[in-house]
Amino acid sequence: METKDKRKKRVTTFDELIESRHGKIGTKKRTDFEIKAKSFVIGEIIKEERRLANMTQDELADKTGTKKSFISRIENGHSDIQLSTLFKLLELGLGRKISLTIE
Repeated sequence: METKDKRKKRVTTFDELIESRHGKIGTKKRTDFEIKAKSFVIGEIIKEERRLANMTQDELADKTGTKKSFISRIENGHSDIQLSTLFKLLELGLGRKISLTIE
């Protein structure tokens, strides 16, 4: 009788890695991961735009009526951000325009 090979399949692509760690697309675990990943990306975009504008977190917070700690949490992906706040930070605070694409 053959024994079943219990070794895990080697991950060879990024998609396989994400699926092995966070589940298949559509599962709660995967959806939660993707939401956190997108929050992180939004924070990185805000951080980069702030740096390109030669602004500190304090300056951006003052200009948009928020607190430095809030800007820091967003830039580090540790805070959910409302669309109105996103628009305020990027458009009012940094003079950038936002366009959204829905697929």
